[in-house]
Amino acid sequence: MTHSPSGSTLAEAEAFLAAHPQIEAFDIVLHDANGIGRGKIIRRHELLGMYKGGRHLPISILGLDICGEDVHETGLIWDEGDGDRRAWPIPGTLRAIYGSTPARGEVLMSVYTLDGAPMAEDPRHALAAQVQALAAEGLHPAGAFELEFFLLENERGADGKMVPARDVLDGRRNSKTDVYSVDQLHGMLPLFNDIYADAKLAGIKAETLISEFAPGQYELTLHYREDVMQAADDLLRLKRIVRSHARLHGVTACFMAKPNEDYAGSGMHFHVSMLDDAGVNVFVEPNEGQYNPTILHAIGGLRATMAESMLIFAPHANSWRRFASNSYAPVSPTWGVNNRSVALRIPAGDMRARRIEHRPAGVDANPYLVAATVLAGIRHGLKHQIDPGPETTGNGYDAGQDAPEIPVDWRSAIEAAKASDFLKQALGEAMHRTFTAIKAAEYARVMRRVSEVDFDLYLHTV
Repeated sequence: MTHSPSGSTLAEAEAFLAAHPQIEAFDIVLHDANGIGRGKIIRRHELLGMYKGGRHLPISILGLDICGEDVHETGLIWDEGDGDRRAWPIPGTLRAIYGSTPARGEVLMSVYTLDGAPMAEDPRHALAAQVQALAAEGLHPAGAFELEFFLLENERGADGKMVPARDVLDGRRNSKTDVYSVDQLHGMLPLFNDIYADAKLAGIKAETLISEFAPGQYELTLHYREDVMQAADDLLRLKRIVRSHARLHGVTACFMAKPNEDYAGSGMHFHVSMLDDAGVNVFVEPNEGQYNPTILHAIGGLRATMAESMLIFAPHANSWRRFASNSYAPVSPTWGVNNRSVALRIPAGDMRARRIEHRPAGVDANPYLVAATVLAGIRHGLKHQIDPGPETTGNGYDAGQDAPEIPVDWRSAIEAAKASDFLKQALGEAMHRTFTAIKAAEYARVMRRVSEVDFDLYLHTV
């Protein structure tokens, strides 16, 4: 048996198989730069072999664009001969899939070189590197992500726009926003009951369910984790769970940042705090109303690095449609207390749970890379004791004139990310090169495509 660099053990797999004799196959899933789950479905008899010796996968799997096509500029295709690397199971992620027929399981994977070194282009390793760097400084990040998404009909309307899904309970249609409506949630309870049951099997503590600020939009909150890596795992697994059960109930779960121009988009707010070696939250203020310099310096670092980090938080063409004034998506790196119009919010409540809510990322972003970049920004602020500047106490959309400028479109964000020494440190040079090359290739793909917008604006006018 080859030693597993991920820390996985054969005993875990043996115990799982003994406890689940009905499971016939397993999804083995790793997440690429875009957060897309890629891998294989293996049969039951193959599982122990994978835990003994890993599973060979081509290096090109980490250099794919949003369409699953090779991006040669990553250097991971022909420069490497598209050779194999070895994926290993992530400990504690082997689980049964609720309601699958025939019964299936799932396990998350991470990629290593053949000699067992972490594959630097694997996004999970980028986050692990930031967690390890903080641990060396006596700090341990804890946190949770929020999951916003739309439930939509499978077919678009006659006008080409997405249509909110009918209630799976009785087929009733609702085209109103109905933010925080409890009755609106009831029509989707059969679907959400399955989501909660599947999340429980996966060890994910999915919590509050909300009808959000657009027709067909919902939010699921996740339980706070003292292991921020587990928080990112939770988010990606929950996305797969929501998408799978939505499909089984005849509707589409949409994780685009902005599927409808008339309504707010979907964010992926990241709540993060920092514990010391004794487990004490170092963001807690010494006296109520007197904010700890540590949390202020952390916010200062996040503000100072936000411009060059925006490609991580808004990685796709559609991501940039989400940013608009008065849409609950921040348009400048403002900060404030109990204020949802800012980019960096200190939530109200028990100061023992003091944390930063990082609001710029869309739900289409990769949580491993978002968390890695946020943690690197906090480290930057703490190291240099950066003053966050004045707090925004009113409308953050009007009060951001004194804030550092951030890119206003996808192309500008790509160029800023390419040139960023901070982002190279936050992600590691190999992950930085891979991610920016993939984004540049996707930008070229979008720009050469003739869209409906072109015909609508120009066909009969120019």
